[in-house]
Amino acid sequence: MIDPFTWLAGWIQENWLIPILYHFGWMEWEDTSFLWAMFAIYGVLQVILNLVICVPLERIWPLHRWENRDNVTMDIVYTVIARIGLFPLVTFFGFYEIQTWLNGFLTDHGYIPPTLESLFPSLMDWPVATFFLYAVILDFADYWRHRLSHVFAWWYGLHALHHAQTHMTFWSDDRNHLLDDVISYAWAIAVGLLIGVPPLQFPLLILLLRLVESLSHANTRVGFGWLGERLLISPQFHRVHHGTRSAGRDSCNYGAVFPWWDMMLGTANFSRHVVETGDPKAEAALVNGGWLAQQWGGLRLSWRLATRRWRRGTSASAESSESAAR
Repeated sequence: MIDPFTWLAGWIQENWLIPILYHFGWMEWEDTSFLWAMFAIYGVLQVILNLVICVPLERIWPLHRWENRDNVTMDIVYTVIARIGLFPLVTFFGFYEIQTWLNGFLTDHGYIPPTLESLFPSLMDWPVATFFLYAVILDFADYWRHRLSHVFAWWYGLHALHHAQTHMTFWSDDRNHLLDDVISYAWAIAVGLLIGVPPLQFPLLILLLRLVESLSHANTRVGFGWLGERLLISPQFHRVHHGTRSAGRDSCNYGAVFPWWDMMLGTANFSRHVVETGDPKAEAALVNGGWLAQQWGGLRLSWRLATRRWRRGTSASAESSESAAR
């Protein structure tokens, strides 16, 4: 019996993808278009799971209530773009195709790419444990990506769009600059290729990790308890990261799914105080502008922060020259 996901992917391929491929003369992609459809369905599934889990939490046990939710509407647009648009493109063309090509290239040259199972053969008998181990490694890598985005000024200029939201909800997880998203996915792809994540497991891993990330942004009073918050990142733990005092380099709680890395590396803050979110220094366009205005604002801020030292040096040199002339 064909499962509903396989049937739906086949229907999308037959009725939508193949006619498009035929029209543009791209029929060489016909065989792989089914997998692309499957990954697109995974993206839709992400959004549905977010709605089923997070909407009741935010409506029944909200942390804040706002009369004006216009900012949240734009976050929904970001989620649709990221989960249904970027997700299948990245997980299929960005990971599946690269890994398939890379494995073929290395095998042709007499080198078998390593995987966790080949490095630790005992894992072959424990597929669930292996899947969890892949998730842990990807999350550890993402901790460092996130932390570095607060270290480098030009990078935080892009990431500031994510922090500018003053009405943070589970939709805010995908409120990112397009270039910041590209860096994030490229980072995850590189790590996934390095540790040999099976191509069809990669989208499932990203789906589950992003599900927890969305929950961590939820506007809810629901917590995981003392022990639970040290096993899985809660909305309260991540809200401290988004607090107005945690913008820029003076931040904490960089973890996305597991708080272990923050705990081990001294960046954890388990404060229970309710904090207001947002970046006080963010310009209005990053807070409540449209998609294009926010993307352009992020680029402008990134350039301004990246060239700040150079501009200061230029100003100092100009002042010295004026003094010498006098």
